[in-house]
Amino acid sequence: MELVPLLLAGLGGALVGFLLTLFGGGGSVLATPWLIYVVGVADTHVAIGTSAAAVAVNAVTGLAGQARAGRVKWPCATVFAVAGLAGALTGAHLAQAVSGEALLRWFAFAMIAIAVSMLIPRKSQGDPGVRITWPIVARLAPLGLAAGLAAGFFGIGGGFLIAPGLMAATGMTLANAGASSLVSVALFGSATSASYALAGKVAWPLFGALVAGGAAGTLAALPLAKRLESRAPLARKLFAGLVIAVAIYILLR
Repeated sequence: MELVPLLLAGLGGALVGFLLTLFGGGGSVLATPWLIYVVGVADTHVAIGTSAAAVAVNAVTGLAGQARAGRVKWPCATVFAVAGLAGALTGAHLAQAVSGEALLRWFAFAMIAIAVSMLIPRKSQGDPGVRITWPIVARLAPLGLAAGLAAGFFGIGGGFLIAPGLMAATGMTLANAGASSLVSVALFGSATSASYALAGKVAWPLFGALVAGGAAGTLAALPLAKRLESRAPLARKLFAGLVIAVAIYILLR
């Protein structure tokens, strides 16, 4: 593979990692458009499969930090993730049967939905000591299945669905939900990318560049993350506007 596409993919990974660190979610949805319109990946399915693999790695990295901080509610997170695994595999299989043009159009609508979800105010109140029970399992499983299906079909992390789903089913805090959602993001991304990889639709050199760039972007954003805490609502609104603008561009194309 030529050097220029790899450098562009690395730059895109840095942008995604930077945005994810600053805004806490949603940034990975920009990876697929970046691969298609900037790097020049002609096959939409290859772009989705490659970005899904990078999302999984980024999620594992973030999960390690959240686990050390003790924010992950493992029993609840595991039930949600395992229930969604079948959905992610099904979604990825269905997406590969859809034409690239139609899939990209639906992807744009998903981007708009993600952006809108970022504009909804979120309350941090909840039960920090929540424990798994059978009624909670009964609520977690169907929500996990639905979130996994969407994540697999669009090749995205699905955190914008997972965190609210965890909060609704268990009553956990926003901080716990955000940390616990990474279990599902990692598993869904791995399942989706594995499905695409078996079909030969993952560009591994570009994947490596995305991951390396993502690590650099995360490190660059860490010093700014604390400074932006007081302006987080405004920053999220601006970022949501960027995601909507990219989605509109995709639809116009």
